[in-house]
Amino acid sequence: MTDTILVTGSSRGIGRAIALRLARAGFDLVLHCRSGRAEADTVAAEVQALGQQARVLQFDVADREACKAILEADVETHGAYYGVVCNAGLTRDGAFPALTEDDWDQVMRTNLDGFYNVLHPLTMPMIRRRAPGRIVCITSVSGLIGNRGQVNYSASKAGLIGAAKALAIELGKRRITVNCVAPGLIDTAMLDEHVPVDELLKMIPAGRMGTPEEVAGAVNFLMSPEAAYITRQVLAVNGGLC
Repeated sequence: MTDTILVTGSSRGIGRAIALRLARAGFDLVLHCRSGRAEADTVAAEVQALGQQARVLQFDVADREACKAILEADVETHGAYYGVVCNAGLTRDGAFPALTEDDWDQVMRTNLDGFYNVLHPLTMPMIRRRAPGRIVCITSVSGLIGNRGQVNYSASKAGLIGAAKALAIELGKRRITVNCVAPGLIDTAMLDEHVPVDELLKMIPAGRMGTPEEVAGAVNFLMSPEAAYITRQVLAVNGGLC
């Protein structure tokens, strides 16, 4: 039986690249979207064209009750997942004095609360598989070093790293690894038009932006059997930005 991996936020960008890379590695996919159902269906067709199974779940990771109901129903029907990639996230950038309560709350509810909302219904089924498993959280270089105009985003991603490290301790003896991938400046549609790309490139030894496929390669490795002894780690994919 082929192992199945859930990738949240997989209708485009980094999430789409992760889903396709995992499909090429031989995994079946549970794709997820909040609103871009047509895009997610397109990714599902791409996965199927690679010879793997794919289905799409639609919910907001910030909605705890929806996460619980939909994920529990999917596991009940199809069985527990081998792996989960917590990729769904959002930004609401701005100077801290100008951040609204909604800017803060939306980012925290999606980026940090989403960790609990998605993984809490799935952890015990993964444990009951009595088999190796993988959890990978997509964080950010902002969660490691902070970033101007991203106090909320940096806080949410730093919190995600702490949560992942703690969960790794709890699940280690169950052969379920928990790691983070922290992308740097990646060329995606999520890149804000106000981001000073030229200035940031001067700080990156590699001298360029990364690609979604390069992030996907890191996730694919952490999902593989070769990464069985790697847990509680943060793998930076940032061209040397620090």
